[in-house]
Amino acid sequence: MSALLLAVIYLAFVSLGLPDSLLGSAWPTMQTVFDVPSSYAGYVSMTIAFMTIISSLVGPRLIQRFETRWIVICSIALTVVGLLGFSCASRYWMLFLFAVPYGLGAGSVDASLNHYVANHYSSRVMNFLHCFYGLGAVISPNIMALALQRAHWNQGYRWTACIQAGILLICLLSLPLWNVGKGGAAEETAGEEPAGIRDALGVPGVVPTLVAFFAYCSGEATCFLWTASYFAGTKPGMAPERIAACGGLIFGGLMLGRLIAGFVSNRLGDRRLIRIGLAVELVGIALVCVPTARPGVAMAGFLIAGTGMGPIYPSIQHMAPEHFGRRMSAPVIGLQMASAYLGSTFMPMVFGVLQQRVGIWIMPLYLVVFAGLNLALLEAAYRAIAANRGR
Repeated sequence: MSALLLAVIYLAFVSLGLPDSLLGSAWPTMQTVFDVPSSYAGYVSMTIAFMTIISSLVGPRLIQRFETRWIVICSIALTVVGLLGFSCASRYWMLFLFAVPYGLGAGSVDASLNHYVANHYSSRVMNFLHCFYGLGAVISPNIMALALQRAHWNQGYRWTACIQAGILLICLLSLPLWNVGKGGAAEETAGEEPAGIRDALGVPGVVPTLVAFFAYCSGEATCFLWTASYFAGTKPGMAPERIAACGGLIFGGLMLGRLIAGFVSNRLGDRRLIRIGLAVELVGIALVCVPTARPGVAMAGFLIAGTGMGPIYPSIQHMAPEHFGRRMSAPVIGLQMASAYLGSTFMPMVFGVLQQRVGIWIMPLYLVVFAGLNLALLEAAYRAIAANRGR
């Protein structure tokens, strides 16, 4: 039963990844259909991420009051509504309307499942879990590429919504499995006064970890949204369906990086995984910078950069109970999710304005800045945690 429950949790993370890569893959075509500037993708992405921030911040309270299984089911249902709404959009403004359920569906399920796995499973399981997120995020750009080749971009959203609805049905059928562990967090902290967000912010090392998470997700989300546009703007002559498929390179790298990390994480540890990942990410970004009109080198660069990014997100979250204690893990992970989506909200939009004024070629330099910030702030967090323990 425990193995079946873990399989359902993995499937729920596939559903979490499915919606994330669609907008970036479809935007070069959607921009033409809606007759808006390329930077306008950032405003839609910002709206989705802003709603996810809200659901992440209420996540710790939901975790304390409800069982994880109900949070998962309600969240997936919201994303189905959002995807269907996008598929029906005939005007640019309609995207903002359906961005609300689209974004709300992501934050709470992300925080609740990460909290559940961080407290119950090893770093290996956490990396494999996020690998399945990458699987979902790789599938959807290819769905969109198929839709652009054989139908229309709307169908890409509609087909993804059908897959998401199938996952929702499986989660509904799996409800009895959660009775084994009760899925919620109330049992985990029985007898303890629940920690709040204000309590978590006062713990040494939490604030630099949050800013590091902001930096990481700023770079990651910029890749999510703008990779396809980078190829459209710097590699002339590529077919639209091939450009859309390139939007999945970063997700393929994330999946590969987390798959590799799953096999070595228990031996290397979270901190070493993060340092290795950042080094690999920088190698990938350097390849993207190679000046050539042929897309192969840049494609390899984005794939390698995504591979390096792979273990960073799950490793930071898996360290939360160890670094800050089980009592603090729910609010800390909720804050991490909010910081992550804050970066996802604003920084792709900032890049959209920047690339419109300077050129899309500046994207690799933009990514290097956030990789450097991520490394520096995490090292500062480690020092603060060590100093607190040494008191």
